[in-house]
Parts: sequence; structure tokens; C-alpha cells
Amino acid sequence: MQIRQVTADERTDTMFPLQTYAFMPSPWADADRETYARRMQYYRTAVGLVAEEDGQALAGVGAFPMRQNVRGTVHDMAGVASVATHPSARRRGFVRALLGRLLQQMRDQGCTVSTLYPFRASFYGRYGFVGLPRVRTATFAPEGLSHLLKADLPGEVERLPMRDAFDDYTALTLRLLGERHGFSVFDEVRTAEFRDTPRWVALARVEGEVVGAVTYRIDRFGGDLLADDLLTTGSLGKALLLQYFARHVDQVACVKLKVGTDEVPDLWGTDFAVLTEGRVAHPSSNGPMARLLSMEALTGTSTPAEQAITVEVVDDDFIAGRYQLTGEGGQLTVEPSKNEPRATLTCAGISALAYGVLDPIEVVTRGFGQVEVSAVEPLSALFPKRMPYLFADF
Repeated sequence: MQIRQVTADERTDTMFPLQTYAFMPSPWADADRETYARRMQYYRTAVGLVAEEDGQALAGVGAFPMRQNVRGTVHDMAGVASVATHPSARRRGFVRALLGRLLQQMRDQGCTVSTLYPFRASFYGRYGFVGLPRVRTATFAPEGLSHLLKADLPGEVERLPMRDAFDDYTALTLRLLGERHGFSVFDEVRTAEFRDTPRWVALARVEGEVVGAVTYRIDRFGGDLLADDLLTTGSLGKALLLQYFARHVDQVACVKLKVGTDEVPDLWGTDFAVLTEGRVAHPSSNGPMARLLSMEALTGTSTPAEQAITVEVVDDDFIAGRYQLTGEGGQLTVEPSKNEPRATLTCAGISALAYGVLDPIEVVTRGFGQVEVSAVEPLSALFPKRMPYLFADF
């Protein structure tokens, strides 16, 4: 087996057959290959690795350079994608070798965190990844929001095709990157592809400022309004967009909208009938996963605690070691330490704490480490639970 990095132009001949067979209906048409080849202009900054035998690509992995907010600090992130193996080469360690090489390369390029959408969570758990919450889908009839039609809200909603709304929409995502825990965005090269996405964009403005946006399409008259992520800076932006959906009462039967775990659609109205679900299924609908690629990069992370504790991270190629975690003045400091640890954690364990998806007791019960009783309180204080919202879907 030989591992080599391929350019964006080379992906069509090496990674395209693997990805298409793994994730798309097949056999594929020539038009599918041509479409993929045209898209490669947006993959120039992505890293693609393939494993070859006798000149044939049998497995491939890729990573997009991205940025992600983790507890108020924006990190360079490796968005792992395009993981696929030829059926004859599966269960031979190809992806294991490729993934290790890919994470090392992305870490060398400055990425301090990494996320992905797994085909099976337990496989990526071996590489230190831990589960993040999957976005929910709220499904409701627009008449359930009829009370909003009577509300005199300051601001307005403008409907535009994505090409015309692209700059305002992208500016909003960059603002939310700095404000929302877990939020992530692609770099400019990859983001440019979405300018031509066949979607409407509803932009909510107040005194000229964009306070909310949602992309969507309508499948047919009397059918569904299929919306993507509800992106807002606060309650007013949300109210304006929900009011906009209410105005579709005589056009569509149902609105389907993606929301984060911190959103409670059943409180959007009185007698409001809504189905809110986050479906997880293998292999097509797994929730995202994340891991740390650097411990020292957590320095500067927001924390409410005035605490100090030494932890040891074990069994990881990138962040194994002993660290002193100190919360002071609202910020976390992480430094190498020779002190005796009060908690021994796997990469998944410390990543779960950093991302806020598990508390110290849950880390232990999930098998992600051992935590002394005296360490539960300081770790809980340094890393209070806080559900991340992973926006970018790659």
C-alpha cells in the first residue's frame, strides 16, 4: 500500500469512483462524473489522500480547512470527509492508515480541532472522536404560527435567490462563528460553491442589519417548505422568520426546519402542533463527532471557574501527556505538568468535556477515563455542560 496526496484535479480519477459507490446511487452516469469534475475548483484547499495498490486507488480520505468556535475561541478545524473504500479493500486497515496520516498532516497545518460525520460512531471513537448532538428537525403546519401574522414586529424579511443573498448570508455565518459554541464554517474557497445553490434565502433585517437567515426550497404547491438551519442573532430575528413562514399558510401544507438542541419549537405558540426529532441511524444519519488535536490550544477558552487541576490524557498520538488546567479571570490556561493527575482521560474524554457534551461522571460511565471524586467538582466547574451547534454539514 502506498499513501499519497492528490490534487483537486486528480480527485475525479481517484476519489470520485470510491465516493460515488459508497454514498450515491450507482452505477453512475457520465454526467455525474462531469458534475463532480466541475466542482473540484472549490476543493483546491482541501487535502485529499488515497491509498493505492498497483496504481489503483482503493481508499481515500479528505479534510476541509475550516474554523470552529469552541467555548468562545475560534479554532482552525479539520473537517474530515470523503472517507470511502473499495469493497474488495474493506477491513484491511486502509482507512485506519489514511486517517492517522490525515490528522497528523492537518495538525501540522495548524488545525487544533477536528469534526466529521461518521458512517459508524464506534469506528471513529477509536481515534478519539466523541459524539456531538445532531440538529433537530421541527415539522409543523404554517397555520400554527398564525398568531404571528397579527404581531407588528420591527424589521422585515426579504426573499432572494442565494446568488443575490450570498454576501449577507455569509456575513451572518461569520458573525455567528464568533458567537455560537460549536458553530463552524468553511474557508472562502469551499464556501464559494454555495453561491449557486438552488435555494431561496429569507433574510431578516432590523434597521438594515441582518438578524436572521434561512435557506429553503418548496417542493410543490400544497407540499412542503423544506428549510435548512434557522440562523438568528436573537429572538427578534427568529420571530421575523417564523412570521415569514406563517405567510405560506395557503401555499404549503408543512414546514420542515432544522434547529439546534437549544431551541424549543413547542414553545413557539399556544396550541402549536409540532414534531421535533433528531433521528440517528446507521449508516446514513449519524450525529457529528469531534476531537481535540491540541491541548495547549485550549488556553484562552472561556470558563467561569477559579479552579486548578492536573489531568493526564492517555492512548492518543496527538495530545497524550499531563496537563495543568487552570481557570482564572474567566479564561482557561493549559500547560504541561509533572504533577500527579487527579483524572486520567482518553482523547474522547477530554474532548467531551471541552465540547461540553458530557460531565465528568458521564465521561467515566462512558468508559472515557477515570476521575477521582475530588476531581469531579473542579472539572465540572472548568467545563460546564454546554451543547454545541455544528452548523456546517460536510
